[in-house]
Amino acid sequence: MKPRILIVYTGGTIGMIEDPATKALRPFDFSHLMENVPKVKMLDYKIDNIQFHPPIDSSDMSPAHWQDIARSIADNYDDYDGFVVLHGTDTMAYTASALSFMLEGLDKPVIITGSQLPIGEVRTDGEENLITALQIAAATDTDGRPMVREVAILFENYLWRGNRSTKRSADNFNAFKSNNYPQLAKIGLGIHFDTDALMRRSVSRPLTPHYGLDTSVMVIDLYPGLNEGLLRHMLAAPGIKGIVLRTYGTGNAPTSSWFIEAIREVINRGVIVLNVTQCLNGGVLNRYLAGDMLAATGVISGYDLTFEAAITKMMFLFGLGISREEVKKQLCMSLAGEMTLTQ
Repeated sequence: MKPRILIVYTGGTIGMIEDPATKALRPFDFSHLMENVPKVKMLDYKIDNIQFHPPIDSSDMSPAHWQDIARSIADNYDDYDGFVVLHGTDTMAYTASALSFMLEGLDKPVIITGSQLPIGEVRTDGEENLITALQIAAATDTDGRPMVREVAILFENYLWRGNRSTKRSADNFNAFKSNNYPQLAKIGLGIHFDTDALMRRSVSRPLTPHYGLDTSVMVIDLYPGLNEGLLRHMLAAPGIKGIVLRTYGTGNAPTSSWFIEAIREVINRGVIVLNVTQCLNGGVLNRYLAGDMLAATGVISGYDLTFEAAITKMMFLFGLGISREEVKKQLCMSLAGEMTLTQ
């Protein structure tokens, strides 16, 4: 049988067209995109599509859109062998991370791709990315099962685990990188999968989608010069349930008594604080006194979580409606391959 692939077109650069008056790029519809990729017909797949109306720039991506994407996949899960999500690059890693948590039990490929140049451009990377994403979504192993059984980002020469990825370049065709987890596949003359890196669950479960997302979270970036007044003002934000604290190096923060006390006070109020590093490689190890003092206040280690995975995981867990203690417990667990617990 022909592979059955569903494309979910959200918008992004891949489907944009230049406004003749302003020369600015604006989203266009799916038919325009497909007209510029006639080679898709050569794949001989059964391809259907769902289109956002109107298509959106990825800067406008929101948790409500993640719910729409997840629902599009869940509602059509049994009818297709794989899914390709066309998406703008700026928030792609956030969407990939969120979907990895929302689609519990996923056992089929959800390949997210886009482009740095519109698909109508002469030198576009969009055509190759779209075709390769479709091929990966249709790929099977020797048992006839999907080769990829997780949310992944395909861009130029690499396939990355979605919740391990970060956009690293605004003008390079290889725009994404997974700094703490190996590539799932290398794309050259062929598509070469790293079977050791691909998600393989020990127990197969039915897809259980979760649509609840709680945005009562905030991010605090540490930097030299952050003062007590400003920090306490941020920590006093009403309705906050969780904070992603982006620290230095292996999880280090100021050892000043006012800083440690401010963090301790917000945790005592019931706010969960998750520590992730600002560094692209490595994670929170608490190797130094600065990190130990922070951990002693009750701050949770995010290990090697990307910032995108950290913030979306918090939204997801709070959205489940579970207890604060259960949220803390699951933040320290790998739910969808998003973190390495032993470093």
